[in-house]
Parts: sequence; structure tokens; C-alpha cells
Amino acid sequence: MFKKLVVALATLVASIGFAFAQVDVNKADQAALDGVKGIGPSISKKIIDERKKGGDFKDWPDLEKRVKGIGAKNAVKFSKAGLTVNNQPLPNAPAAPAAKAKTPAVVAPTAAAVPAPAAKDAKTAAPGTAVTAPSAAATAVPAKK
Repeated sequence: MFKKLVVALATLVASIGFAFAQVDVNKADQAALDGVKGIGPSISKKIIDERKKGGDFKDWPDLEKRVKGIGAKNAVKFSKAGLTVNNQPLPNAPAAPAAKAKTPAVVAPTAAAVPAPAAKDAKTAAPGTAVTAPSAAATAVPAKK
């Protein structure tokens, strides 16, 4: 029982160490590849199978070409997570895409922003509002021809 606990603890410590260390695709075993963020058992198996079949990977384009599931986007993610090819990170890896700027929501005008219509007389005016005289245009009578 004690041995199992020690082995489990050692495995946990090793996997945490792999998460922060550089992992070379040509030297790593499946456990080390699985420790790279974004690489799961499926991709790590494909990497190892292709490495056995075709030999070491020459560079990043060779890895992308030979391993299905590793394209340009995943190569950038894996390189940022610590994966290397021949101890080299992906050259000229673009920076992480900037977060899209959110367009501001259209805000409906508040009561304070919209002036209340002027009351015609003191009886219909709201308390605290001024009563305005009607404009000349509103009181003008059309001329007869």
C-alpha cells in the first residue's frame, strides 16, 4: 500500500514538472507529450507512431506535415506550452490573438437625458417644471387667400 502511494506521488510530481518544462518531440515518451497543454493521448500516440515510422522530425513544418491533427494553429499552441522540435520552439510564432473588442451596447436614453415636453398651462405641468408660452408658430392662424 505504501509503495503504491509513493509511486502515485512520484507520478504526480513528474507530471507537474513536465507541464512547466520544455518537451522535445523527438525525445519525449507518451507521458511527457501528454504533459504538454493541449496534447492528449490521441495526438501523443500519433506523434510517437509517426516518429517510429519516419524517424525524428527535422523541424516544425515536418511535424505539421507528418502528424495529422497538428496544423499551424496547434503548432503555435503547443510551442507556447513548451513543445520543441530539436530543442527549438516554433520560429516566428505569432503572438496570441488579441481579444476582440466588444462593441458598446446601445443604451436607451434615460429620463434625465430626454427633456420632458413643455406643459401648456400650470394645471398640466409636473411639479418643479417651468411652464412655457406657446411658440408663435403654434399659435399662428393661416392667412386666407
